[in-house]
Amino acid sequence: MPDLHTSANTPAIAVRNLTKRYPRSKTNAVDGVSFEVSRGEIFGLLGPNGAGKTTTIGVLTTAIVPTDGSAFIMNTDVARDPIAVKQRIAVVPQQSNLDRSLKVREILTFHAAYHSVPRKAREALADRLLEELGLGERKNEKVNRYSGGMAQRLMIARALMHAPDVLFLDEPTNNLDPQSRLFLWERIRALNADGLTILLTTHDMDEADRLCHRIAVMDHGKILVNDTPAEL
Repeated sequence: MPDLHTSANTPAIAVRNLTKRYPRSKTNAVDGVSFEVSRGEIFGLLGPNGAGKTTTIGVLTTAIVPTDGSAFIMNTDVARDPIAVKQRIAVVPQQSNLDRSLKVREILTFHAAYHSVPRKAREALADRLLEELGLGERKNEKVNRYSGGMAQRLMIARALMHAPDVLFLDEPTNNLDPQSRLFLWERIRALNADGLTILLTTHDMDEADRLCHRIAVMDHGKILVNDTPAEL
């Protein structure tokens, strides 16, 4: 997606002193966090539950309004222009939000229609993504027949239907069996090899080490260290 206000040197994600405190809370869920994610990078937020990872993603994906600080996606201010940001990102949440009454292919084509993808293009793209994610033979089934691993792959396929610049994955392999986990790792690497910028959260150091170019370790709302896996 061309943008006159960005260049190849502009980071895909830029976060400056980001803070979020929820009402009636005595502490910050995110406490003065700063980091950048380069284009074409897999960047990991690593930390235990409650570290602030999901809240950080919530701010970056326009779902949560920050208390202070700033965040930019492809040089677009998340707080000031959330509509433009939503067109450039895709999110795969930690918990499934699929409509389980719909057929698998409908999930993708409805999402693409919402993002104004032409009908002919969205149908062909849906079929291609389902094949790539190992779901092609079961594309006409209803979602309620899918296992947890299959549902996770379907959410990734849905996220890719409008060709985002940045993909957010919140604990993408949580509760998956080992085989499903390895398959998903392979797909994440393949998407990144095609140029997609990915920010993922995880509490698993092994996953972060295998997938990420850089890792920011979070705890109690703060980034403790931000470096390559080899240096951590």
